[in-house]
Amino acid sequence: MIREREVRAVSGGLMLVVLLALGVALVLALIASIKSPWLAVLLSLAIGANAVAMAGFFVIHPNKPKVLQLFGRYVGTVREPGLKWSNPFYTKRGMSVRIRNFESNRLKVNDHDGSPIEIAAVVVWRVIDTAEAAFEVDDYEHFVKVQAESAVRNLATQHTYDTHDDARMSLRGNTQEVAEQLRVEIQDRLAKAGVEVMEARLSHLAYAPEIAAAMLRRQQAGAVIAARQRIVEGAVGMVDMALDLLRQKHVVELDEERKAAMVSNLLVVLCGEHDAQPVVNTGTIYQ
Repeated sequence: MIREREVRAVSGGLMLVVLLALGVALVLALIASIKSPWLAVLLSLAIGANAVAMAGFFVIHPNKPKVLQLFGRYVGTVREPGLKWSNPFYTKRGMSVRIRNFESNRLKVNDHDGSPIEIAAVVVWRVIDTAEAAFEVDDYEHFVKVQAESAVRNLATQHTYDTHDDARMSLRGNTQEVAEQLRVEIQDRLAKAGVEVMEARLSHLAYAPEIAAAMLRRQQAGAVIAARQRIVEGAVGMVDMALDLLRQKHVVELDEERKAAMVSNLLVVLCGEHDAQPVVNTGTIYQ
């Protein structure tokens, strides 16, 4: 694999002064050597070489280095900004190492349960190795987009859209964990392209339109069941606490039948969807 090798180019300002002074001196010498044909030819060639050397100037903008090649061979990367000069026969390919981001297309894929969903992600990335980005892949920007979408598809198949089980990870319920998993997977795919993935997050998540209504009813039913389970668990705990406090404070002695009646009444009050309507009993529980 080709790794980045940073090189320092010659200061462009210094070389500009040198080449201009040399060019003026050569022109003056050529004018003075008209009577010597051979010397004139040599000076003409020197002027031509000086003109070719002027093609070696290039500008480096902040965070936009240039990759240098000599007849196809990688020479190095110039990162220091400013006016620079190098071998005029070098080919200079500009490349941005600034932080960039893009949003993937909305992909239609089945989640872990087989339900069709729509999913998209925002990926924040930058080039950290210009040599790998330039030579290890054909088009690194296209490579980043394709591999990111592939990682999003793979992520969607590993998790369900939603779950009421806290032990299971879901796309909607565990956004931070899902985002980190997505970032790591994209980074693994782009390691050979000299790219660093700084952040990856889901930007769109929804059921596919053809099942959205049915899944909404399913979510509502699941939410109701989950809520009922929590309510019953809480109600049983409150009843147990009430009986325990009555026994500890010796408020009243209850036999098993009275305890059963009290438990039944408390559960009805605590688990009912509407406010309880009290009924005054003028007799006893045995009459």
